Amino acid sequence: MKTIAFSIFVLACTSLCTAQVTAVRAGHLIDPDSGSVLSDQIILIEGAKIQAVGKELAIPAGAKVIDLSDETVLPGLIDCHTHLADGDSIENSEPFNVLKKTASEIVLESIPNVRATLLSGFTTVRDMGTYRALNDIALRDAIAKGYVIGPRMFVSGAYVTITGGAGAMTGQAPDIQLPWDLHYGEANNPWEVRQKVRLLVHDGADQIKVLSTGAVLTHGSSPNATEFTPEELQAAVEEARNFGLKVAAHAHNPVGIKNAIRAGVASVEHATLIDDEGIAMAKKNGTYLDMDIYDEECIQEQGRKGILPPDFLEHDRDLAGKQRQNFRKAVQAGVKMAFGTDLGVCPYGSSPKQFAFMVKYGMTPMQAIQAATSSAADLLGHSDELGSIKPGKYADMVAVSGDPLKDIRVLENVDFVMKEGKVYKQAGAVSCQQ
Repeated sequence: MKTIAFSIFVLACTSLCTAQVTAVRAGHLIDPDSGSVLSDQIILIEGAKIQAVGKELAIPAGAKVIDLSDETVLPGLIDCHTHLADGDSIENSEPFNVLKKTASEIVLESIPNVRATLLSGFTTVRDMGTYRALNDIALRDAIAKGYVIGPRMFVSGAYVTITGGAGAMTGQAPDIQLPWDLHYGEANNPWEVRQKVRLLVHDGADQIKVLSTGAVLTHGSSPNATEFTPEELQAAVEEARNFGLKVAAHAHNPVGIKNAIRAGVASVEHATLIDDEGIAMAKKNGTYLDMDIYDEECIQEQGRKGILPPDFLEHDRDLAGKQRQNFRKAVQAGVKMAFGTDLGVCPYGSSPKQFAFMVKYGMTPMQAIQAATSSAADLLGHSDELGSIKPGKYADMVAVSGDPLKDIRVLENVDFVMKEGKVYKQAGAVSCQQ
Protein backbone atom coordinates (compact mmCIF):
# COMPACT_ATOMS: atom_id res chain seq x y z
CA MET A 1 0.00 0.00 0.00
CA LYS A 2 2.87 2.37 0.83
CA THR A 3 4.43 1.69 -2.61
CA ILE A 4 1.13 2.40 -4.42
CA ALA A 5 0.56 5.56 -2.39
CA PHE A 6 4.09 6.77 -3.13
CA SER A 7 3.62 6.09 -6.86
CA ILE A 8 0.37 8.07 -6.90
CA PHE A 9 2.12 10.91 -5.07
CA VAL A 10 4.98 10.95 -7.61
CA LEU A 11 2.54 10.97 -10.56
CA ALA A 12 0.51 13.78 -9.01
CA CYS A 13 3.60 15.81 -8.26
CA THR A 14 4.96 15.28 -11.81
CA SER A 15 1.65 16.45 -13.26
CA LEU A 16 1.53 19.53 -11.05
CA CYS A 17 5.15 20.44 -11.72
CA THR A 18 4.95 20.11 -15.53
CA ALA A 19 5.20 23.59 -16.96
CA GLN A 20 2.16 24.94 -18.79
CA VAL A 21 2.70 25.34 -22.54
CA THR A 22 1.50 28.67 -23.94
CA ALA A 23 1.20 29.53 -27.61
CA VAL A 24 1.18 33.18 -28.64
CA ARG A 25 -0.09 34.07 -32.11
CA ALA A 26 1.73 37.24 -33.23
CA GLY A 27 0.36 39.13 -36.21
CA HIS A 28 3.64 41.03 -36.52
CA LEU A 29 6.80 40.25 -34.58
CA ILE A 30 9.66 42.74 -34.35
CA ASP A 31 13.08 41.08 -34.32
CA PRO A 32 15.60 43.67 -33.11
CA ASP A 33 18.53 41.31 -33.68
CA SER A 34 18.02 41.47 -37.46
CA GLY A 35 16.10 44.75 -37.57
CA SER A 36 13.23 43.02 -39.35
CA VAL A 37 9.52 42.36 -38.89
CA LEU A 38 8.10 38.85 -39.19
CA SER A 39 4.44 38.14 -39.88
CA ASP A 40 2.05 35.47 -38.64
CA GLN A 41 4.41 33.96 -36.08
CA ILE A 42 3.66 31.42 -33.38
CA ILE A 43 5.68 31.62 -30.17
CA LEU A 44 5.69 28.49 -28.02
CA ILE A 45 6.47 29.02 -24.34
CA GLU A 46 7.06 26.46 -21.63
CA GLY A 47 7.32 27.82 -18.13
CA ALA A 48 9.47 30.96 -18.15
CA LYS A 49 11.31 30.30 -21.42
CA ILE A 50 10.60 30.43 -25.14
CA GLN A 51 10.77 27.00 -26.77
CA ALA A 52 10.17 27.77 -30.44
CA VAL A 53 9.27 30.62 -32.79
CA GLY A 54 8.07 30.28 -36.36
CA LYS A 55 5.30 30.23 -38.90
CA GLU A 56 2.71 27.44 -38.81
CA LEU A 57 4.22 25.73 -35.77
CA ALA A 58 2.12 22.89 -34.39
CA ILE A 59 0.42 23.97 -31.17
CA PRO A 60 0.47 21.14 -28.58
CA ALA A 61 -2.86 19.81 -27.38
CA GLY A 62 -3.96 21.50 -24.18
CA ALA A 63 -1.74 24.54 -24.69
CA LYS A 64 -3.04 27.91 -23.60
CA VAL A 65 -3.43 30.09 -26.71
CA ILE A 66 -3.04 33.88 -26.60
CA ASP A 67 -4.24 35.53 -29.80
CA LEU A 68 -2.29 38.67 -30.69
CA SER A 69 -2.95 38.30 -34.42
CA ASP A 70 -4.04 41.94 -34.69
CA GLU A 71 -1.09 43.24 -32.67
CA THR A 72 2.59 44.02 -33.08
CA VAL A 73 4.65 41.94 -30.65
CA LEU A 74 8.05 43.05 -29.34
CA PRO A 75 10.53 41.70 -26.79
CA GLY A 76 10.01 42.97 -23.26
CA LEU A 77 11.50 46.45 -23.07
CA ILE A 78 14.58 47.31 -21.01
CA ASP A 79 15.27 50.66 -19.29
CA CYS A 80 18.99 50.88 -18.52
CA HIS A 81 18.79 53.82 -16.13
CA THR A 82 16.12 53.80 -13.44
CA HIS A 83 15.80 54.66 -9.75
CA LEU A 84 12.93 52.47 -8.62
CA ALA A 85 13.85 52.10 -4.94
CA ASP A 86 13.59 55.78 -4.01
CA GLY A 87 10.01 55.74 -2.78
CA ASP A 88 7.70 58.54 -3.89
CA SER A 89 9.71 60.17 -6.70
CA ILE A 90 8.01 63.57 -6.55
CA GLU A 91 8.14 63.81 -2.76
CA ASN A 92 11.78 62.71 -2.79
CA SER A 93 12.85 65.21 -5.45
CA GLU A 94 14.36 66.96 -2.42
CA PRO A 95 17.02 64.47 -1.19
CA PHE A 96 16.64 65.60 2.43
CA ASN A 97 13.17 64.03 2.44
CA VAL A 98 14.73 60.56 2.72
CA LEU A 99 15.71 61.55 6.28
CA LYS A 100 12.05 61.75 7.24
CA LYS A 101 11.49 58.03 6.69
CA THR A 102 13.11 54.75 7.62
CA ALA A 103 14.76 52.65 4.94
CA SER A 104 11.95 50.09 5.23
CA GLU A 105 9.33 52.80 4.67
CA ILE A 106 11.07 53.93 1.51
CA VAL A 107 11.45 50.46 0.04
CA LEU A 108 7.80 49.61 0.78
CA GLU A 109 6.79 52.92 -0.72
CA SER A 110 8.63 51.79 -3.87
CA ILE A 111 6.30 48.85 -4.55
CA PRO A 112 3.96 50.95 -6.76
CA ASN A 113 7.01 52.17 -8.70
CA VAL A 114 8.02 48.72 -9.88
CA ARG A 115 4.45 47.72 -10.67
CA ALA A 116 3.87 50.82 -12.83
CA THR A 117 7.17 50.22 -14.62
CA LEU A 118 6.30 46.62 -15.50
CA LEU A 119 2.80 47.50 -16.69
CA SER A 120 4.25 50.20 -18.96
CA GLY A 121 6.05 47.43 -20.88
CA PHE A 122 9.46 47.34 -19.21
CA THR A 123 10.14 43.79 -18.08
CA THR A 124 13.78 44.49 -17.15
CA VAL A 125 15.59 47.49 -15.68
CA ARG A 126 19.12 48.41 -14.75
CA ASP A 127 18.67 50.37 -11.53
CA MET A 128 21.35 53.02 -11.12
CA GLY A 129 21.62 53.60 -7.40
CA THR A 130 19.68 54.81 -4.38
CA TYR A 131 20.49 57.16 -1.49
CA ARG A 132 19.49 54.52 1.09
CA ALA A 133 22.08 51.86 0.26
CA LEU A 134 20.90 48.31 -0.47
CA ASN A 135 17.19 49.21 -0.70
CA ASP A 136 17.35 48.30 -4.38
CA ILE A 137 18.79 44.88 -3.55
CA ALA A 138 15.88 44.20 -1.20
CA LEU A 139 13.40 45.30 -3.87
CA ARG A 140 15.08 43.19 -6.56
CA ASP A 141 14.95 40.11 -4.37
CA ALA A 142 11.30 40.67 -3.38
CA ILE A 143 10.37 40.75 -7.08
CA ALA A 144 12.45 37.67 -7.86
CA LYS A 145 10.74 35.75 -5.05
CA GLY A 146 7.28 36.77 -6.24
CA TYR A 147 6.41 38.91 -3.22
CA VAL A 148 6.07 42.00 -5.40
CA ILE A 149 5.04 42.55 -9.03
CA GLY A 150 7.76 44.31 -10.99
CA PRO A 151 10.42 44.07 -13.68
CA ARG A 152 13.56 41.99 -13.41
CA MET A 153 16.06 44.29 -11.72
CA PHE A 154 19.83 44.54 -12.08
CA VAL A 155 20.89 46.80 -9.23
CA SER A 156 23.84 48.93 -8.12
CA GLY A 157 23.38 48.80 -4.35
CA ALA A 158 24.63 52.34 -3.76
CA TYR A 159 26.40 55.24 -5.42
CA VAL A 160 30.20 55.09 -5.41
CA THR A 161 31.12 58.77 -5.09
CA ILE A 162 33.57 61.20 -3.55
CA THR A 163 32.69 62.79 -0.21
CA GLY A 164 30.35 65.67 -1.00
CA GLY A 165 30.00 64.42 -4.56
CA ALA A 166 27.14 63.79 -6.94
CA GLY A 167 25.98 60.60 -5.21
CA ALA A 168 26.46 61.80 -1.65
CA MET A 169 23.91 63.17 0.79
CA THR A 170 24.98 66.81 0.87
CA GLY A 171 23.88 70.16 2.27
CA GLN A 172 23.42 69.23 5.94
CA ALA A 173 25.28 70.99 8.74
CA PRO A 174 28.86 69.76 9.37
CA ASP A 175 27.98 68.35 12.80
CA ILE A 176 25.16 66.13 11.49
CA GLN A 177 26.14 62.45 11.52
CA LEU A 178 24.44 60.52 8.74
CA PRO A 179 23.33 56.90 9.14
CA TRP A 180 25.63 54.34 7.53
CA ASP A 181 23.41 53.74 4.52
CA LEU A 182 23.54 57.40 3.46
CA HIS A 183 27.33 57.47 3.11
CA TYR A 184 27.93 53.79 2.31
CA GLY A 185 29.61 54.39 -1.07
CA GLU A 186 31.84 57.38 -0.34
CA ALA A 187 35.46 56.85 -1.39
CA ASN A 188 38.37 59.28 -1.77
CA ASN A 189 41.30 57.39 -3.25
CA PRO A 190 41.79 54.34 -5.48
CA TRP A 191 42.09 51.91 -2.57
CA GLU A 192 38.92 53.19 -0.94
CA VAL A 193 37.17 52.80 -4.30
CA ARG A 194 38.33 49.18 -4.47
CA GLN A 195 37.08 48.58 -0.93
CA LYS A 196 33.63 49.97 -1.80
CA VAL A 197 33.42 47.78 -4.90
CA ARG A 198 34.33 44.73 -2.84
CA LEU A 199 31.71 45.65 -0.25
CA LEU A 200 29.02 46.06 -2.92
CA VAL A 201 29.91 42.72 -4.46
CA HIS A 202 29.63 41.08 -1.05
CA ASP A 203 26.25 42.72 -0.43
CA GLY A 204 24.81 41.57 -3.75
CA ALA A 205 25.15 44.34 -6.35
CA ASP A 206 24.82 43.36 -10.02
CA GLN A 207 26.86 46.28 -11.36
CA ILE A 208 28.83 49.25 -10.07
CA LYS A 209 27.69 52.87 -10.46
CA VAL A 210 30.39 55.53 -10.15
CA LEU A 211 29.94 59.32 -10.27
CA SER A 212 32.60 60.86 -12.51
CA THR A 213 31.21 64.41 -12.41
CA GLY A 214 28.88 66.55 -10.36
CA ALA A 215 25.13 66.30 -10.76
CA VAL A 216 22.03 68.34 -11.45
CA LEU A 217 19.89 67.01 -8.59
CA THR A 218 22.43 67.27 -5.75
CA HIS A 219 22.95 70.20 -3.36
CA GLY A 220 26.35 71.84 -3.58
CA SER A 221 27.17 70.00 -6.80
CA SER A 222 27.66 71.09 -10.39
CA PRO A 223 27.43 69.10 -13.65
CA ASN A 224 30.54 71.00 -14.77
CA ALA A 225 32.66 69.69 -11.89
CA THR A 226 34.98 66.74 -12.49
CA GLU A 227 34.98 64.49 -9.42
CA PHE A 228 36.66 61.06 -9.46
CA THR A 229 40.21 61.08 -10.82
CA PRO A 230 41.24 58.83 -13.72
CA GLU A 231 43.10 56.62 -11.23
CA GLU A 232 39.99 56.21 -9.06
CA LEU A 233 37.82 55.35 -12.07
CA GLN A 234 40.41 52.84 -13.28
CA ALA A 235 40.44 51.22 -9.82
CA ALA A 236 36.65 50.83 -9.94
CA VAL A 237 36.70 49.19 -13.37
CA GLU A 238 39.58 46.86 -12.52
CA GLU A 239 38.09 45.78 -9.20
CA ALA A 240 34.62 45.25 -10.68
CA ARG A 241 36.13 43.22 -13.50
CA ASN A 242 37.78 40.95 -10.94
CA PHE A 243 34.27 39.94 -9.84
CA GLY A 244 32.74 39.81 -13.32
CA LEU A 245 30.80 43.07 -12.96
CA LYS A 246 30.51 46.06 -15.29
CA VAL A 247 30.80 49.72 -14.34
CA ALA A 248 28.45 52.53 -15.36
CA ALA A 249 29.65 56.10 -14.94
CA HIS A 250 27.43 59.11 -14.32
CA ALA A 251 29.11 61.93 -16.25
CA HIS A 252 27.93 65.29 -17.56
CA ASN A 253 31.02 67.28 -18.53
CA PRO A 254 33.48 66.40 -21.34
CA VAL A 255 36.47 65.73 -19.06
CA GLY A 256 34.55 63.40 -16.75
CA ILE A 257 33.04 61.58 -19.73
CA LYS A 258 36.43 60.99 -21.36
CA ASN A 259 38.04 59.96 -18.06
CA ALA A 260 35.33 57.31 -17.68
CA ILE A 261 35.71 56.03 -21.24
CA ARG A 262 39.49 55.77 -20.88
CA ALA A 263 39.02 53.83 -17.62
CA GLY A 264 36.97 51.23 -19.49
CA VAL A 265 33.44 51.72 -18.19
CA ALA A 266 30.68 49.82 -19.98
CA SER A 267 28.44 52.88 -20.26
CA VAL A 268 28.38 56.60 -19.70
CA GLU A 269 25.13 57.79 -18.13
CA HIS A 270 23.68 61.13 -19.27
CA ALA A 271 26.76 62.08 -21.38
CA THR A 272 25.16 65.54 -21.46
CA LEU A 273 28.06 67.69 -22.67
CA ILE A 274 30.01 65.04 -24.59
CA ASP A 275 32.27 66.63 -27.21
CA ASP A 276 33.42 65.35 -30.59
CA GLU A 277 36.51 63.72 -29.09
CA GLY A 278 34.36 61.94 -26.51
CA ILE A 279 32.01 60.69 -29.21
CA ALA A 280 34.96 59.35 -31.22
CA MET A 281 36.40 57.68 -28.11
CA ALA A 282 33.08 56.05 -27.23
CA LYS A 283 32.76 54.65 -30.75
CA LYS A 284 36.33 53.35 -30.81
CA ASN A 285 36.08 51.72 -27.37
CA GLY A 286 32.57 50.30 -27.85
CA THR A 287 31.32 52.30 -24.87
CA TYR A 288 27.55 52.65 -24.61
CA LEU A 289 25.97 56.05 -24.13
CA ASP A 290 22.82 56.03 -22.02
CA MET A 291 21.30 59.47 -22.61
CA ASP A 292 18.12 60.46 -20.76
CA ILE A 293 16.87 63.03 -23.26
CA TYR A 294 13.22 63.01 -22.14
CA ASP A 295 13.44 63.73 -18.41
CA GLU A 296 14.15 67.42 -19.00
CA GLU A 297 10.42 67.77 -19.66
CA CYS A 298 9.72 66.64 -16.10
CA ILE A 299 12.48 68.73 -14.52
CA GLN A 300 11.11 71.89 -16.10
CA GLU A 301 7.52 71.01 -15.18
CA GLN A 302 8.51 70.40 -11.56
CA GLY A 303 10.33 73.72 -11.64
CA ARG A 304 7.21 75.51 -12.81
CA LYS A 305 5.25 73.89 -9.98
CA GLY A 306 7.85 74.86 -7.39
CA ILE A 307 8.64 71.21 -6.55
CA LEU A 308 12.38 71.26 -7.34
CA PRO A 309 14.81 73.31 -5.22
CA PRO A 310 16.09 76.48 -6.99
CA ASP A 311 19.73 75.30 -7.04
CA PHE A 312 18.73 72.17 -8.97
CA LEU A 313 17.04 74.31 -11.62
CA GLU A 314 20.15 76.50 -11.82
CA HIS A 315 22.32 73.41 -12.36
CA ASP A 316 19.98 72.27 -15.12
CA ARG A 317 19.87 75.53 -17.05
CA ASP A 318 20.74 75.19 -20.76
CA LEU A 319 21.65 71.51 -20.46
CA ALA A 320 18.64 70.00 -22.25
CA GLY A 321 19.22 71.46 -25.69
CA LYS A 322 22.93 70.63 -25.58
CA GLN A 323 22.30 67.03 -24.51
CA ARG A 324 19.72 66.47 -27.24
CA GLN A 325 21.97 67.83 -29.97
CA ASN A 326 24.86 65.71 -28.67
CA PHE A 327 22.54 62.72 -28.75
CA ARG A 328 21.91 63.42 -32.43
CA LYS A 329 25.64 63.68 -33.12
CA ALA A 330 26.35 60.40 -31.31
CA VAL A 331 23.64 58.58 -33.28
CA GLN A 332 25.00 59.94 -36.56
CA ALA A 333 28.50 58.82 -35.57
CA GLY A 334 27.31 55.27 -34.95
CA VAL A 335 28.06 55.13 -31.20
CA LYS A 336 26.43 52.31 -29.27
CA MET A 337 23.28 53.65 -27.63
CA ALA A 338 21.15 52.15 -24.88
CA PHE A 339 17.72 53.22 -23.68
CA GLY A 340 17.85 54.92 -20.28
CA THR A 341 15.46 57.46 -18.79
CA ASP A 342 16.68 58.26 -15.25
CA LEU A 343 13.22 57.09 -14.25
CA GLY A 344 12.18 58.62 -10.95
CA VAL A 345 12.87 62.11 -12.24
CA CYS A 346 9.71 61.54 -14.30
CA PRO A 347 6.72 59.62 -12.88
CA TYR A 348 7.04 55.84 -12.78
CA GLY A 349 5.43 54.25 -15.80
CA SER A 350 6.47 57.09 -18.12
CA SER A 351 9.59 55.49 -19.63
CA PRO A 352 7.93 54.85 -23.05
CA LYS A 353 7.62 58.59 -23.63
CA GLN A 354 11.34 58.77 -24.35
CA PHE A 355 11.00 56.76 -27.58
CA ALA A 356 9.46 59.72 -29.43
CA PHE A 357 12.31 61.98 -28.33
CA MET A 358 14.91 59.49 -29.51
CA VAL A 359 13.27 59.43 -32.93
CA LYS A 360 12.90 63.22 -32.98
CA TYR A 361 16.62 63.62 -32.32
CA GLY A 362 17.99 61.27 -34.93
CA MET A 363 17.11 57.62 -34.44
CA THR A 364 14.92 55.55 -36.69
CA PRO A 365 12.04 53.84 -34.86
CA MET A 366 13.86 50.51 -35.22
CA GLN A 367 17.04 51.97 -33.70
CA ALA A 368 15.06 53.31 -30.75
CA ILE A 369 13.47 49.87 -30.22
CA GLN A 370 16.86 48.17 -30.50
CA ALA A 371 18.23 50.58 -27.86
CA ALA A 372 15.58 49.23 -25.45
CA THR A 373 15.89 45.57 -26.43
CA SER A 374 18.90 43.94 -28.11
CA SER A 375 21.37 46.76 -27.35
CA ALA A 376 20.20 47.05 -23.75
CA ALA A 377 20.56 43.29 -23.29
CA ASP A 378 24.10 43.49 -24.67
CA LEU A 379 24.98 46.30 -22.25
CA LEU A 380 23.63 44.22 -19.37
CA GLY A 381 25.67 41.23 -20.54
CA HIS A 382 22.53 39.09 -20.83
CA SER A 383 21.93 38.81 -24.56
CA ASP A 384 21.59 35.05 -24.13
CA GLU A 385 18.47 35.58 -22.00
CA LEU A 386 16.97 38.93 -22.96
CA GLY A 387 16.50 41.41 -25.80
CA SER A 388 14.74 39.37 -28.47
CA ILE A 389 12.09 36.68 -28.85
CA LYS A 390 14.18 33.60 -29.56
CA PRO A 391 14.24 29.98 -28.32
CA GLY A 392 15.98 29.62 -24.96
CA LYS A 393 15.38 33.22 -23.88
CA TYR A 394 12.98 34.43 -21.23
CA ALA A 395 9.38 34.73 -22.39
CA ASP A 396 9.33 38.50 -21.95
CA MET A 397 7.17 40.31 -24.50
CA VAL A 398 4.83 43.21 -25.05
CA ALA A 399 2.25 43.95 -27.71
CA VAL A 400 0.73 47.14 -29.11
CA SER A 401 -2.08 48.06 -31.46
CA GLY A 402 -0.60 49.67 -34.53
CA ASP A 403 2.88 49.78 -36.00
CA PRO A 404 5.60 51.39 -33.85
CA LEU A 405 7.85 51.59 -36.92
CA LYS A 406 5.37 54.05 -38.41
CA ASP A 407 4.32 55.76 -35.18
CA ILE A 408 6.72 55.17 -32.29
CA ARG A 409 4.24 56.72 -29.86
CA VAL A 410 2.09 53.57 -29.90
CA LEU A 411 4.66 52.17 -27.46
CA GLU A 412 3.34 54.64 -24.89
CA ASN A 413 0.23 52.45 -24.52
CA VAL A 414 1.07 48.75 -24.48
CA ASP A 415 -1.90 46.36 -24.59
CA PHE A 416 -0.09 43.24 -23.42
CA VAL A 417 2.77 42.51 -21.03
CA MET A 418 4.31 39.10 -20.34
CA LYS A 419 7.31 38.45 -18.13
CA GLU A 420 8.80 34.96 -17.84
CA GLY A 421 5.70 33.43 -19.41
CA LYS A 422 3.28 35.09 -16.98
CA VAL A 423 0.75 37.60 -18.29
CA TYR A 424 0.49 40.84 -16.30
CA LYS A 425 -1.54 42.89 -18.75
CA GLN A 426 -3.86 41.82 -21.56
CA ALA A 427 -6.19 43.80 -23.83
CA GLY A 428 -4.98 46.91 -22.02
CA ALA A 429 -6.15 45.69 -18.61
CA VAL A 430 -4.16 44.38 -15.66
CA SER A 431 -4.28 40.58 -15.72
CA CYS A 432 -2.34 39.59 -12.64
CA GLN A 433 -2.93 41.17 -9.25
CA GLN A 434 -0.56 40.61 -6.35
